This record gives sequence, structure tokens and C-alpha cells, in this order.
Amino acid sequence: MSDSMTPEIGTEQSSEFRDRSIACLDCGEPFIWTVGEQVFFHDKGLKNEPKRCKPCKQAKNDRLAAISAAQVAGVRQRVEVAVTCAQCGEQTTVPFFPSQGRPVYCRSCFLASRTMTATA
Repeated sequence: MSDSMTPEIGTEQSSEFRDRSIACLDCGEPFIWTVGEQVFFHDKGLKNEPKRCKPCKQAKNDRLAAISAAQVAGVRQRVEVAVTCAQCGEQTTVPFFPSQGRPVYCRSCFLASRTMTATA
């Protein structure tokens, strides 16, 4: 068989993949998950598609590295994260990193929901 008839490595796999647009979990902006990235995920056995764009993923990794470094150094780090209240829509800050899929409330909405739960 001549070189021109030899199939290119990875051609079979990459033909089943297409560039996909995904909304970033953190910023909400769409980003492209390329065919090459999908092939890499497949080859490494990774099952979940990415959830964050590259800048947001880097920011998350930087936050985690800072927390880890502070813990190793014995420094208690105070965290303040800017969020939008899930109830009233106001911008506020919270002293924790919000969990994926969980609503975050400003102080007044949080306290109001606690008093309603306590009286129910």
C-alpha cells in the first residue's frame, strides 16, 4: 500500500465529533468545544463535557490554588464572592463560593426565607 492510501491516524474518530457551542457555567457566555478537545477527552476517557470557558476555568483554578496555599501556610483566608440574589436580583457578596445549581440570596432575602421557614 502506498503512503497516499494509508489512512490518517485519528480520522475515523474525529469524523464522529463536531465543534459544539456550550454556555459557560460561571459567566454564561458561549464557548466552542472543538473537535480536537473532544478527541482529547475521548482518548483520556473523560465522560463529562467542559462546563466553563477557558478564562473562567483558569480563574477557578487560581482560586483553588490560592485557597490551598493559604491552608498550607496556616492562614485563614476570608473569601468574598460577588453574586446576584436568586430572589430579588440585586448584586451582593457572600463569604463562600456558591455551589453549582444552588440558589444564592442576599442577606435580607435569606433572613426573610429563614423566618418564613421557622414560622411554617
